[in-house]
Amino acid sequence: MSAIETGRRVREGEVSAVEVVEAHLARIAEVNPVVNALAEVFAEDALDRAREIDRDGDGGPLAGVPFSVKDNLDVAGKATTHGVARFRDLVRPVDAPPVARLRAAGAIPIGHANLPTLTVRGMHTASELHGHTVNPWDSARTPGGSSGGDAVAVATGMALLGLGNDSGGSLRLPAMFTGVCGLKPSTGRYAADHRFGADDPSLASQVIPVDGPLARTVADLRVVHGVLSGADVRDPRAVPVPVTGPPVPRRVGLVVGSDVHPDVRAALDAAAGTLSDNGYDVEEVVPPRTAEALDAYSGLIMTEFAQSWPAVRGLLGKDASRYLELSMRRREPADLAGYLALTGTWHGVRRAWGEFLDDRPLLLGPVSAVPSFEPDQESRDEEEFDRYSRAIALCSVTSLVGVPAVAVPTGLVDGFPMGVQVIGRMYREDTCLDVAELVERAVGPW
Repeated sequence: MSAIETGRRVREGEVSAVEVVEAHLARIAEVNPVVNALAEVFAEDALDRAREIDRDGDGGPLAGVPFSVKDNLDVAGKATTHGVARFRDLVRPVDAPPVARLRAAGAIPIGHANLPTLTVRGMHTASELHGHTVNPWDSARTPGGSSGGDAVAVATGMALLGLGNDSGGSLRLPAMFTGVCGLKPSTGRYAADHRFGADDPSLASQVIPVDGPLARTVADLRVVHGVLSGADVRDPRAVPVPVTGPPVPRRVGLVVGSDVHPDVRAALDAAAGTLSDNGYDVEEVVPPRTAEALDAYSGLIMTEFAQSWPAVRGLLGKDASRYLELSMRRREPADLAGYLALTGTWHGVRRAWGEFLDDRPLLLGPVSAVPSFEPDQESRDEEEFDRYSRAIALCSVTSLVGVPAVAVPTGLVDGFPMGVQVIGRMYREDTCLDVAELVERAVGPW
């Protein structure tokens, strides 16, 4: 069942929250030893919460719905390990804001999901503490990262929803590679707390990463979006913007780019055809200032990251540090003047995108220009690193700009999932979800 249907049945007494949790725990026992998506299972806590929902009655729109939580987001009373052995006892006293919001809507955390070590190991989900997560469609291909554990948990029925984060495709890439839906919200749309210990993150780490949901249907994403949206005193970035807005022109820009795999191009063309059939004017476009945006994205992140690299390197280990070493070799840290110039470029790119989306308020583009690949292939050498960085360029740029995006499956190609993303204006996730639902409807259910 969908999360919506599960919540309805629990509220109306057709099924108990305990039965829902028990069914998911049984599925976890069967599947998780094979795919290694959940790093820790909160079995007793989940059952206790389910009993409370059954006892107290109506638990909200997501009553009894189990969800996984990426292991860099806090769940009260549980260790947030970030995939590092040194943090296995780092127990947090309170929920991260999105975890608290989902709990208040009746959803039940069922486990922490695996992630790349410290989320920076690369585009494949593998951690020092918990090992590799397997793509359930094909064990020879990566499930993507960094929210790959949550995507696999949702794809295999171990959780109805996943809660991860995205700073350059980390929700959208695993959504595409595992055949589920993912929503990267606008910057400031959801409250978050990304402190590592007591220290707040620096500028780029405050503004680029966002928390967001994974689900098996776009309709489920829409419900979770409503639950997670809104201001919160714990996060000065979060803004009280309405969840829906006025109608926008039915004009969609098709972003293809270069070096796009034929299967990805076919998925884009099929999705574009669906939108045309539903009255949208679809025209191929080229987003503005892409090269500058990519340089600012990597320059800001790597300049800030260089300050903590000596400490982080000791936590990562040799194999896990290869991706970051390639990243730093590709874009050396800027000096103060260079960093300040990058912040100006950042502002100008966001303005250019605002003007660009003023004409065509929706974009359809690839999540990745290539289908899923072998685990850690992106870290083998500089040539492979550059190839796969180019493949997810649209994810990187939209994360820098801060606009929302929804990844949605487009069907199977040779038995493996394919997908696209829909991008919209700031705080117009609703329009992205509308278009993604049309694409989903054309594909039909799995």
